[in-house]
Amino acid sequence: MLEFLRGGFDNLQLDIVGFLAILGEASVLANAQVSTLSKFTYLPRLLPAPQALIRTSRPEKLAPTTGKVVGAHSGGIRDHVNHIAHILHNGDSLPAYSTRCVRITKDDTKAQVKARSTGPLTWLSILGCGMSIALVVLSVVEHDGMSLLATLLLSLLSTIIGIGSKWSLKLSKRKGVRLVPPGDVVIIYPHGAFLVVKCDEYIARELYWAPEECKYNVEILTYRVISLTGTLMLMFGVIFLANASLTLQLYIAGAYVILNAAYWVVAAFPKSWHWDLSSFKVERESYAGGENYDNYTESLWKAIAITQSIEWVKISRTAPVSKAWNEWLEKAAQVAEENPCKRDEKTGLLTFPHWDFQQALSEFINPDPAANNV
Repeated sequence: MLEFLRGGFDNLQLDIVGFLAILGEASVLANAQVSTLSKFTYLPRLLPAPQALIRTSRPEKLAPTTGKVVGAHSGGIRDHVNHIAHILHNGDSLPAYSTRCVRITKDDTKAQVKARSTGPLTWLSILGCGMSIALVVLSVVEHDGMSLLATLLLSLLSTIIGIGSKWSLKLSKRKGVRLVPPGDVVIIYPHGAFLVVKCDEYIARELYWAPEECKYNVEILTYRVISLTGTLMLMFGVIFLANASLTLQLYIAGAYVILNAAYWVVAAFPKSWHWDLSSFKVERESYAGGENYDNYTESLWKAIAITQSIEWVKISRTAPVSKAWNEWLEKAAQVAEENPCKRDEKTGLLTFPHWDFQQALSEFINPDPAANNV
């Protein structure tokens, strides 16, 4: 049955199995930073594409998301959305031309953001460790020294990487006591969605204004020595793996196939599944008519009505710069201030002021009544 293997099972060559140990960089890098935040990064285990984590330099901060953050009352502005903030209010779920309002509070001001201890990445680490233990036992039973050395080196490599890459995240705290404007912010996403966040200045400083710096446990020089050590371990591990017996190569190949598949699946999970953000409480405000609108003008008007301010619109240049639009913005601010959003006692939903914003904009753009009837 195995004639097609040219000589049978005993002569089958699987030297290429070493390549399986270095495949899957994309899936590993997808959650590389949060995985090294967890203590499970020290766990000896098989890890697909470990070379993806052996870098000459480490990220100094978490990767931001495209968007514009504007202080609704403070006047501050940032050209990106911080990583933790974007995950916390699930900005990816906002469709185009939508306006959402959330309220963020924090019960324990000393609580820190950390990796989720029981998240998918933890189970991946346990799975990899279990694979390592199983292969060590099989190598001893089969009296395969090369397989044993390969498994030990490739498993301990993850620990070496963890020592060099372990870091902690400490969000900046506001230390001043002087009076400041409300901390509410408006996030403007490129696809025309608005997210209004109601929070105090302390939370705004943590999530939106302060940089998310990665504080590593070891200095950069030590890290480079560790990276060199890890590179050598990887090379020798692959060499020993190529000289292991066919039986153990098959077991190791199967282990890496399973691990690669598992890492690809986990890479597709939402980012929020990997972070412990329980120190923050996010409540979504419910408005009559929902959150999705037909056009950009309507979503902009809803955001103005919620914030009762147009200063953030001018600062961020969210609206076109023209006389007609400036007049429309002033009118929108007047309507929002004189008729704030109110909660309906029957439905419990917040209602927007009644104002024909489209007709108002048309009149400001073309003030000739006769022309409006054309």
